[in-house]
Amino acid sequence: MIRLADNLTGNSSGNTTANSLAKEIFDWVIHMVLAILVGLFIVTFVAQRTIVDGNSMYPTLKDGDQLIVEKISPRLGKLKRGDVVTVYIPEFLEEGKDFVVKRIIALENDTVEIKDGKVFVNGEEIQEDYINGNTTEEVDPRYSKVTVPKDCVYLLGDNRMPHSSLDSRSIGPVNKKKIMGKVIYRFYPFNKAGKI
Repeated sequence: MIRLADNLTGNSSGNTTANSLAKEIFDWVIHMVLAILVGLFIVTFVAQRTIVDGNSMYPTLKDGDQLIVEKISPRLGKLKRGDVVTVYIPEFLEEGKDFVVKRIIALENDTVEIKDGKVFVNGEEIQEDYINGNTTEEVDPRYSKVTVPKDCVYLLGDNRMPHSSLDSRSIGPVNKKKIMGKVIYRFYPFNKAGKI
């Protein structure tokens, strides 16, 4: 009887250890799954890191700049003129590229006109101290004077040198659904870090 009791105690201890290990593994798995889900939620709906590819936004942004892009403003319709945004337009880009970074120049119902190297919104010349050069050339006459349709925006790159930016001058106004996020901060290079 004593021996039997000893055996039962030994098995109980082994089972407790196995149960404890299984519980700890399960706990780790739950935490990892939650961390992955939270990470995916943040990247999909809140913010993400983006690397600039090209110089269409020069001098504001340069090739290789690393940015924080928040995704809440576009979903809430909180976009305004002057915002720098990421735009999903793979149909206009070379294979392997899906996104561009551009500046919102005009919103729905605004009339945009490019003439004499200047940009006018609703008849008033906009002051653009952020552009490369001091003129904005027409690209496609269809989009040199246009009223922005409902749920669309007119986008331009800051680099206005000829053929430096694929933007609304050549593709027309873009639906707001194509705007994936608003650039809020450059964190690299470190000497240029700051709010955009």
